[in-house]
Amino acid sequence: MTEWSLEYKDFEAGKEPLREALCTLGNGYFATRGAAPEAKADDVHYPGSYIAGCFNRLRTHMAGETIENECMVNIPNWLPFTFRIENGHWFDLDRVEILEFHQQLNIHEGILRRSVRFDDGQGRRTTLHQERLVSMDQPHLAAMKTVLRAENWTGTVDVCSALDGRVNNSGVARYRALNNRHLCPIVAQTAPGNTLLLEMETSQSHIRIAQAAVTRFSREAESVACQGETAWEDDYIAHHFSNLAIEPGKPLEMVKTVAVYTSRDRAISDAMSEARQAIEEAPGFDILAQRHSLRWKQLWGQFSLDLATHADGEDSDTKKTLRLHIMHLLQTTSPHILDLDVSIPARGLHGEAYRGHIFWDELFVFPFFNLRIPEITRSLLQYRYRRLDAARRAARAEGYEGAMFPWQSGSNGREESQTLHLNPQSGNWIPDNSSLQRHISSAVAFNVWHYFEVTGDCDFLSSYGAEMLLEIARFWSSITTYNEDRGRYEILGIMGPDEYHDGYPDSSKPGIDNNAYTNIMAVWVLLRALELRTVMPGPSFMEICDRLQLTSEDFDRWDDISRRMHIHFHECGIISQFEGYEKLHEFDWEGYRTKYGDIHRLDRILESEDDTPNRYKASKQADVLMLFYLFTTEELGELFARLGYTFDHDTVARNIDYYMARTSHGSTLSQVVHSWVLARFDRPGAWPLFCQALRSDVEDIQGGTTPEGIHTGAMAGTVDLIQRCFTGIETRENTLWLNPALPPELRSLTFRIHYRGHMLNFHLTPVSVRVSTEPSAQHPVRIGLKDDIHELEPGQIREFPL
Repeated sequence: MTEWSLEYKDFEAGKEPLREALCTLGNGYFATRGAAPEAKADDVHYPGSYIAGCFNRLRTHMAGETIENECMVNIPNWLPFTFRIENGHWFDLDRVEILEFHQQLNIHEGILRRSVRFDDGQGRRTTLHQERLVSMDQPHLAAMKTVLRAENWTGTVDVCSALDGRVNNSGVARYRALNNRHLCPIVAQTAPGNTLLLEMETSQSHIRIAQAAVTRFSREAESVACQGETAWEDDYIAHHFSNLAIEPGKPLEMVKTVAVYTSRDRAISDAMSEARQAIEEAPGFDILAQRHSLRWKQLWGQFSLDLATHADGEDSDTKKTLRLHIMHLLQTTSPHILDLDVSIPARGLHGEAYRGHIFWDELFVFPFFNLRIPEITRSLLQYRYRRLDAARRAARAEGYEGAMFPWQSGSNGREESQTLHLNPQSGNWIPDNSSLQRHISSAVAFNVWHYFEVTGDCDFLSSYGAEMLLEIARFWSSITTYNEDRGRYEILGIMGPDEYHDGYPDSSKPGIDNNAYTNIMAVWVLLRALELRTVMPGPSFMEICDRLQLTSEDFDRWDDISRRMHIHFHECGIISQFEGYEKLHEFDWEGYRTKYGDIHRLDRILESEDDTPNRYKASKQADVLMLFYLFTTEELGELFARLGYTFDHDTVARNIDYYMARTSHGSTLSQVVHSWVLARFDRPGAWPLFCQALRSDVEDIQGGTTPEGIHTGAMAGTVDLIQRCFTGIETRENTLWLNPALPPELRSLTFRIHYRGHMLNFHLTPVSVRVSTEPSAQHPVRIGLKDDIHELEPGQIREFPL
């Protein structure tokens, strides 16, 4: 099981926050962190649970301003379950002598198990075994089975099972100074059959969250009848079960099952009624677990991935971590979201960092789903489409046309980025200008286009995608200004992906000019908008243009900008990250590494020294190199040629070396991008960077960020490195192209993908690639390898030498 399980064989309080995030269980609808059921929120534990798309806004008076923040809500805690032996202390790992400890996250089955053998201080030795699941089969259900085995004593135990709405959003230390109590009590009561009912409502968005829980007992497969005594408050309800007999050889089994609904759910009357009915009809734990594991088995059939390396022992850890990443991506975004109005939080449903907001991480996550379950991508793209009017309003408010999507999005698509940000290193509140990252709109357009290229889904393009693309193109056209002296168009006063640079040194005005990534992405968007004229059926395209009041003059302007956008260069053909970058100081990388060790968050270090990264050639993450991540050499060559700039393979090599030496990797996405770029452009070091990206969450290499939530973009990026980068998979011209570039460390790679209705199986080695298609009624699929295109019939196997 080593390749399919994350295991811990001791209890370390200092590592619990990380383990709780990594052991989160979820099903796309909701998720619960891997905290122990007896744990309460403190400096060690944080038993948070989150429902996709459940947001609430609160205001806080801070630094002389009123700040409003929208957060993904920590819902009532369904976990609370504990016991005590012979009226002693309630079970607490800190109060017992731990004789043996084992915790296992079964990645294949989606089940969390914990075993603790302990001495209670009175000489009584007991084994506690627990299993927990958040059902992938029935997304509104979760359950936990607890088995107590007395080893050398006979007596009684008391049990407490509760639903706790006395929670707030306090999982991120730097947010705790902000108002964080999002829930108001509605109902706390019991129902027949030892059932607990709790209903809360978010204070501003007025989402009702209902939970129903039942606790049942058995011994040697025989039900144990007992009636719980009730304890309650307005936002808390518990059952206390007393004097349950236990003796050696006769373990006591206890199962707690919970149903969770909200007023946002479809096809319901009210949340509480649905929760009560669901808990009444819920099967026993073993049946629930069987069905849950079957659904996971089916998902793994669609997301299978295997590899072999040359290093002894490396295969197991690499495969396990990749599978862990896939598991967490599916727990954040599963087929259960197909009918939900949600997208992908940058930190999953695993914690409260970034307040559960949606960023540009979709750019890294969607390729993972495009080639596996593209219907998920389609549903997530509709989250953006439903907020198209909000993006239009945002553009108009800034004096632009079209649609300007927010850098951080939540419930309704308004800009949720902070205006002030706490630097935990200095304790200072500093201005946050990250909303100037207008390139998020290009990411939305990129996602729309590449979903279409993979699926050929013309209906989506006609109904949703084309309108978004055209409105984003209109935005870029309106934000672009013409420089008479240069005879070129410019984009001024924005930020690029590198968040270290939000302005020029000693300037009171935020923003930088002519960020290369932003400008080139804008050109790419304009070209795709122009291409819609030939891709879409004429009547459909004209209907959209008429509705948007687009004219031939608009298309002429877009064509002109796509030929004359300004790209700034400096020494030896280096693409300037932005205009003026060449004037900044070189940074003392070695000196700061010697002084601080970890300098991932160089911005915080410099601010604590009353300095700023705006003065230096130092990037938080890939910026210019993002271009080499998203586009092939051929694609970039065409873009630069259209703009009248020289671009060749040496340009790529020089820019990779230049920016690799000037990046701190303050974002977990950065190692993914750099590894990709090195692999695709035949530069050494791709595999070590891939391995570093692979470890970023499992080992929390940024020192405390993962306990606040996993990094969905980085997790998806590592899987995509295997899926698309090392294989060279591209989807264009109605063809699936292959251009494998396995790193020297990789011996073989086996996986399957979904493309244009076909399930394709691949096996790659350094010398050959074998492709097979599952039998179906589909038309042949076109496979491109180098300059040749081959057609594969359904059920056919072909092997090609490399």
